[in-house]
Amino acid sequence: MKDQSLKTKERRKVGRRKVEGERLKLKDQRLKIKGLKSILRTSYLFRKLYTAYRLSLNALRSLPSAQSLLILHQCAGGGVVLTLYHKQERKFMSQFILHKENTRGHANHGWLNAHHSFSFANYYNPERMHFGVLRVLNDDLIAGGMGFGAHPHDNMEIITIPLAGAIAHKDSMGNSAVIKSGEIQVMSAGTGVSHSEFNANADEELNLLQIWLFPNQKNVTPRYDQRTLDVAARHNNFQQILSPNASDDNVWIHQDAWFSLGKFDAGFETEYKIKKARNGVYAFVISGEVTINGQVLSKRDGLGVWDTDAISFTANSADAEVLLMDVPMELN
Repeated sequence: MKDQSLKTKERRKVGRRKVEGERLKLKDQRLKIKGLKSILRTSYLFRKLYTAYRLSLNALRSLPSAQSLLILHQCAGGGVVLTLYHKQERKFMSQFILHKENTRGHANHGWLNAHHSFSFANYYNPERMHFGVLRVLNDDLIAGGMGFGAHPHDNMEIITIPLAGAIAHKDSMGNSAVIKSGEIQVMSAGTGVSHSEFNANADEELNLLQIWLFPNQKNVTPRYDQRTLDVAARHNNFQQILSPNASDDNVWIHQDAWFSLGKFDAGFETEYKIKKARNGVYAFVISGEVTINGQVLSKRDGLGVWDTDAISFTANSADAEVLLMDVPMELN
């Protein structure tokens, strides 16, 4: 009887030690998160990502704490990023960088009111130089009849998407065209080209997105193309509007990149599968509110995601419109 009593007491002691050990582990995890919050609030660099960190906890909390880890680190040329790592499967779940609308570069010249998602002209931010091969994403408002006189480009893929109004284009290849809302224009600058862009209407403001991508081939023969898009085909669907393939029913460029546009009803959910291994996706919200991989995004917010095969998408408002840019993450 005495031996049994001693064994029972010993088992109880072992049990209490295990419980106390689990409590200490939980306390240690809480202290680490508390310390991370403190760092995020006090460090200038990390403080700018505090909102993204808070949002990422939604994804983090959906996994058992023993299986997941939130990591903050710096990425060359891309600023500071947040990473979710799955310990059990020993792989990164995804990496992402959040660019809120009010953090973009801004220049108002009167006739031109421009917002820059990445460093451009007089706006320079070493943390926002590019997202993979995506070098420029400009959101321009141009007054009636105004625009850019002839200027040169080389070795860059240039995509223009009018959101409202129309652009009058002329270039050194002999092209002269008007590109309207609902169309897309592409120009491979290659060995060199000059062009001018003006608001085609004297009494109407022009709103356009101009996007530059580094090419996968240098010094190609310059080329020009434009297409009229079937706007109805993007209702509750990511309509492909650009690809690397000349045989596709869209414009093409010298880069392994795919662009898609979609307009969605509130509550619509879907998944976008990344087209090529080692590509990432930069999502730009044209209007409305959406959720991508657990991140709530509003009008003109940008979210870059990589190290994943697909992204989840939910439209939170009836006017949600999004441009996805599926691009290589490594510069050629």
